[in-house]
Amino acid sequence: MNIVQTTGLCKQYGQSMRVRGLNLSVPEGCIYGFLGPNGAGKSTTLKMILGLVHPTAGQISVFGKAVNQQNRLDILKQVGSLIESPSYYGHLTGEENLRIVQTLRDVPERDVRQVLEIVRLQNQKDKKVAHYSLGMKQRLGIAAALLGTPKVIILDEPTVGLDPAQMIEIRSLIRDLGKTHTVILSSHILSEVQTVCDRVLIIAHGRLVAQGTPEELAAQLTAKGTITATAQGSREAVVAAAGKVPGLTDLRVTDEKGGEVSFTAVSTAGTDLRGALSLALAQAGCPVLNLSAETMSLEDVFLQLTETPESGKPESAAAPAENPPAEAAAEEENEKEANSDESNL
Repeated sequence: MNIVQTTGLCKQYGQSMRVRGLNLSVPEGCIYGFLGPNGAGKSTTLKMILGLVHPTAGQISVFGKAVNQQNRLDILKQVGSLIESPSYYGHLTGEENLRIVQTLRDVPERDVRQVLEIVRLQNQKDKKVAHYSLGMKQRLGIAAALLGTPKVIILDEPTVGLDPAQMIEIRSLIRDLGKTHTVILSSHILSEVQTVCDRVLIIAHGRLVAQGTPEELAAQLTAKGTITATAQGSREAVVAAAGKVPGLTDLRVTDEKGGEVSFTAVSTAGTDLRGALSLALAQAGCPVLNLSAETMSLEDVFLQLTETPESGKPESAAAPAENPPAEAAAEEENEKEANSDESNL
């Protein structure tokens, strides 16, 4: 059974479409990395899964149940989450803060002691949270998410703002949690997802663009290569000839002057396409003046997948940065919606 499944999931704020027809399937028993740059739609998607934000369109199910106002509280009893930076009462100790969460969730008293040990805060439980480091506060947030022994843990950017030593602590903790829970971990850090997660879901512009194990993605994505070429002829003739080469995609003209056209293209076939490209251009009467190929790293391909604007859609439609009032209104709507829903818990 899929722990989480979404079908055609969309969320729009004003003119800004944050999530676009997202289809996710998360089976039980792995650590899933939800990877994408800031603003890709990760946090919005996780909030919709938790019922904190209402989708504009599409369906969400958790444990086979539709996420709606009737089922939401039953679902949340089986889900632990850490969304953004958690808030605490700084004048209370770590244990006292967890006791408040315990009371709200109506979980056994023993759970507090157990989760403090799991997150390695048992020796800091009597320290006031105001004196906790950021890493300790994140671990306390994970402890709160673990209260009640949930089946799935959702962690939204749990290492953001931490120093390297604190990141190592949190990542080690997440790996341990993955032995007994299904974990969904969002991040914009490629190396973090590669080292911690069993499977990776890459999201860009609110859409799923790639998924698989870290090894599968590395093999699949690094097989791509960038070809850079310059040929004589008109822009139309050069582009048409290069566009006929099987396995060559994402062709972009980078320069055009004096009857010479320079361009780049991506080889998705995992083979060297320079010979085929050279032949196609020659047959079209466009002599090749320069031709080179470079294999792309996983980081390069990740950047290309996540930073390239959607084809056929103007960038302004995807992210209307030139309209600050609309963006501000969208954020305000998001905040109101989340606060309204949280008040129903």
